[in-house]
Amino acid sequence: MDRIEAMSMLIEVADRGGFSAAARSLNVPVTTLTRKISDLETTIGARLLIRSTRRIELTDAGATYLSAARRIIDAVKEAEREAAGEFTVPKGRLVITAPIQFGQLHVLPVVTDFLARFPQIDIRLMLQDRNLQLIDDHIDMAVRIGRLQDSSMIATAIGSVRMVVCASPGLLAMHGTPSTPQDLARFPAVTIDAPLSQPGWQFRDPGDRSILAIPPLTRLSVTTVEAAVRAATRDAGIIRLFHYQVADAVKAGALSIILEEHETDPFPVNLIHASRGQMPLKMRSFLDFALPRLRAVFPIGS
Repeated sequence: MDRIEAMSMLIEVADRGGFSAAARSLNVPVTTLTRKISDLETTIGARLLIRSTRRIELTDAGATYLSAARRIIDAVKEAEREAAGEFTVPKGRLVITAPIQFGQLHVLPVVTDFLARFPQIDIRLMLQDRNLQLIDDHIDMAVRIGRLQDSSMIATAIGSVRMVVCASPGLLAMHGTPSTPQDLARFPAVTIDAPLSQPGWQFRDPGDRSILAIPPLTRLSVTTVEAAVRAATRDAGIIRLFHYQVADAVKAGALSIILEEHETDPFPVNLIHASRGQMPLKMRSFLDFALPRLRAVFPIGS
């Protein structure tokens, strides 16, 4: 039997939480997957998985073997990359993800310039406003805005971004200019209907630095940032977005930033990647190329 193939299948089953999901990911029949892992168990003389109708669990032997299998597969992949020249010549394919608008405005120009500099590297740029999983989704690097939760990732700081509240001149003429977050109770708001969106807008008291949450008076809910900005410029309501998302409208005079003294601390922006031994030269080349350019166009507090 192909021991490396069987190890890879075991890893996929463990990561996906079941045979069906792993079979879809690997594009093989479930029967083939179960037979390969059964053959592996027979070969090593130990049961690795406990199967039930709802889920699979690793036995103690399975957990130990899985850990060793991951190290072996990583070592094989690293040897293959080295043999292919990834550690001596920048070449291969990079998969990078970033938030949609940030990616279009800031990452895409860097990527196109990078491709011109490194003709042996190809890039797939995945722009999503949800955080994709680097390991599960086979992604090399990701731009993350906000506090990082996964400590297993290597993070390199790019800068930080303000969260701002904006209103159109027409709306302010109708309702006046708010001086405190509590004044927003009389203002219509445009909000974005997105997963995990916070029920209240957070502000910081400039005196004692405490955080207060003000629920917006939503008159219009939309599903994209672009729609929210356009609606706000048409006097539909106030909006609360990252500064880079409204920068063009503010510069054009279509929106004004309000309540600046009540803004919360800026959100950190990082470029992250998984820690998997020696970094392929294609990733190191992109880091060295992208970081100074992103930091230049996206400074602290932008």
